[in-house]
Amino acid sequence: MEENPDYEEQLVKILDQSEWLPCLFSAASKEIGHYYIGAGCIVQTVWNVLLEKQPLHGIGDADVIFFDKDRLSDADETILEYRIKAHLPDSFPKLDVKNQARVHLWYERKFGYPAPPYHSMEEAIDTWPSTATAIGVRKAERGYEIYAPFGLEDLFQLTVRPNKKLVSKEVYESKAEKWKSKWPELKVIEW
Repeated sequence: MEENPDYEEQLVKILDQSEWLPCLFSAASKEIGHYYIGAGCIVQTVWNVLLEKQPLHGIGDADVIFFDKDRLSDADETILEYRIKAHLPDSFPKLDVKNQARVHLWYERKFGYPAPPYHSMEEAIDTWPSTATAIGVRKAERGYEIYAPFGLEDLFQLTVRPNKKLVSKEVYESKAEKWKSKWPELKVIEW
């Protein structure tokens, strides 16, 4: 698939016009520095704009990821979560701060099968459940840095396509069903 060069420009415009994401980018930049805001909250913000829904429609949480091999405890994530929350209004969506260097320590308990240790945030994003949700964005000196290993076309075409690198069929189908219930206009590609 050829990438539409306007997709990145459209994404930046949506991020800049968001009522709530700029505040999160600012807080994450102050408290973590090297991070991505990713997955659902970015994707669902785009879907809400494209489908003319309320800004926070269907957004259950905001995912902030970082990578630090020296901070492998739950407590480290919790501390960063509280520090970021201190910069955000009370009405802000639930925050989920995860160190991608420790995902392999809990993944099997949550999903029933192991994940290999990641070596970077980008390697983690490469395994996220769908091509549209495999995205990370962070504020840069000028604009944004966008990491989207599968491009942005599926995101802007409202297409949910499985990324089979790590996720199981059951996990993908569960997530796709949940998203489809909130955004019925989505085109879900079967496993």
